[in-house]
Amino acid sequence: MSIDVADWLSGLGLGQYAPAFTANDIDGEVLLELTADDLTGLGIVSIGHRRKLLAAIAALRPQVPQPELAPTHSGAAERRQLTVMFCDLVGSTPLSARYDPEDLREIVGAYHRCVADAVAPFAGFVAKYMGDGVLIYFGYPEAHEDDAELAVRAGLAIIGAVGRLATPEQLNVRLGIASGLVVVGDLIGAGAAQERGVVGETPNLAARLQALAGSGTLVIADSTRRQIGALFEIEDLGRQSLAGFTEPQRAWRIVGESGVLSRFEALRSEATPLLGRDEELDLLLRCWQQAKAGEGRVVLVSGEPGIGKSRLSAALSQRIQADPHIRLRYFCSPHHQHSALYRSLRSSNALPDLRVTTRSKRSSANYGHYSRVARETETK
Repeated sequence: MSIDVADWLSGLGLGQYAPAFTANDIDGEVLLELTADDLTGLGIVSIGHRRKLLAAIAALRPQVPQPELAPTHSGAAERRQLTVMFCDLVGSTPLSARYDPEDLREIVGAYHRCVADAVAPFAGFVAKYMGDGVLIYFGYPEAHEDDAELAVRAGLAIIGAVGRLATPEQLNVRLGIASGLVVVGDLIGAGAAQERGVVGETPNLAARLQALAGSGTLVIADSTRRQIGALFEIEDLGRQSLAGFTEPQRAWRIVGESGVLSRFEALRSEATPLLGRDEELDLLLRCWQQAKAGEGRVVLVSGEPGIGKSRLSAALSQRIQADPHIRLRYFCSPHHQHSALYRSLRSSNALPDLRVTTRSKRSSANYGHYSRVARETETK
């Protein structure tokens, strides 16, 4: 931004601070990012002057319009499967006692923005800010087959991002996640006060699990645990007596990502027989033999989600185990339809592996894989 900082300060009647701004290399671009702590570090001890400068800086910042959600639903309440996350800022009450309300507002605002930025890549919908708490939906307004997995990954991302925030004191969060049937839609209020609320046991369970979690930890319900397979390392917390629930609820703490490389394998603990795919498997094996003979071959397996593309790829891997080969596997995101090789949220590395590339019709890449048989080939 092109602005003469000295003239700007003079216009505010605060030209005495121009030497301090110049000595610290504060130009028009840096000016927009200054905080209350920065102004204090510049030697501006007057609270009135700091407030005046912060208000003037805020007026300089461009107002970015908030994107509107696509009209994916009619607005009426509907019954659907949802994964709900409650995120809470640990130690917010002591913070409010130690900081001026204006300074505390900046801290909480930075925390809210951090949470929203962290969940956005995982298709999380921030439904409500409740003081130092954040309510997030996964599976609304658009549902995905892996919403529970996305919620857990988003929770781990929030813990890391909030811990790295540049605030006067290090912040920590605790999170609870539950999955289940709810009624969601425009349930509360009318007009401008209307909220997209959720009714059901699931949000209550997520809130209770959040209260159960320790600082910097994520606790999930058994309903979520059943949907994530072996994708994460977990700790069984046993059955917990939670307020509002007549029966003890089983809870699990997420330790981190597991060492399982294949999402297909992680979500299926037992191998099932491959039925009705003899012709397709024979074709793959013929291509494999041709590749071994020095002829380059690329096979694209395409179909609707859940039709068995990954299962067919696993069957091929089993049939050629005894043959020397090099395997490369690259996980791609199923949520970026206009970028076929968009890096997966769960892996950024190509690992030694062999897979026939699978591609879903609903996306340019459905956790697809690179394959390299005798020579390196690349598919989308």
